[in-house]
Amino acid sequence: MSREPRTVRPVANQRIDLVGTRVGLREFTRDDLDGVYRIVGDERVTSHLAFDARTRDEAGSMLDEIMERARAEPRSEYHLAVTAKGESTSDEVVGFVRLGLTGVRAAKLGYAVAADHHGRGYATDTVRTVLGLAFGPLQRHRVSAAVGPDNAASRAVVQRTGFTREGVLRDHVFTNGAWRDSVLYSLLVDEWNARRG
Repeated sequence: MSREPRTVRPVANQRIDLVGTRVGLREFTRDDLDGVYRIVGDERVTSHLAFDARTRDEAGSMLDEIMERARAEPRSEYHLAVTAKGESTSDEVVGFVRLGLTGVRAAKLGYAVAADHHGRGYATDTVRTVLGLAFGPLQRHRVSAAVGPDNAASRAVVQRTGFTREGVLRDHVFTNGAWRDSVLYSLLVDEWNARRG
């Protein structure tokens, strides 16, 4: 009989600060409202996400909920601000990434970058950086990502970072007034380690 490997228990109030090649990932603060609203209030971004564009007040409520969940014990998600390294306003939020811990040593990945910052490699570096957390300290076995079929840029990001396409989740999300499919991708810890070695 095999035993399940020991898993790191996510700790509430454990501050996360991660540094990638192009981005930094950190906990959100209330001062990030303008940056959050630039992302979730912009239909150019939310047309590819699982929710409609939000008002400034809704963005504020979302930010409050993110910070509240970061204090939960045990912690069930890491919803982090993405900042751009080397820019004059390097602590400004240019995106976000969410790693939701699910099932047995699994996680669901979601991310977005502000429309004005598309095409700079931030999403790819964000995903690589957060995967280091998922497969490192959090000891996840599997990370999945559900991507809108029309989101070619996001499909390219997950493919570049080693994810494998598994199939289509039909009518997976209701957004922008209609049901939308998602393409499911996954990455396993052994695949991640092989790419790094």
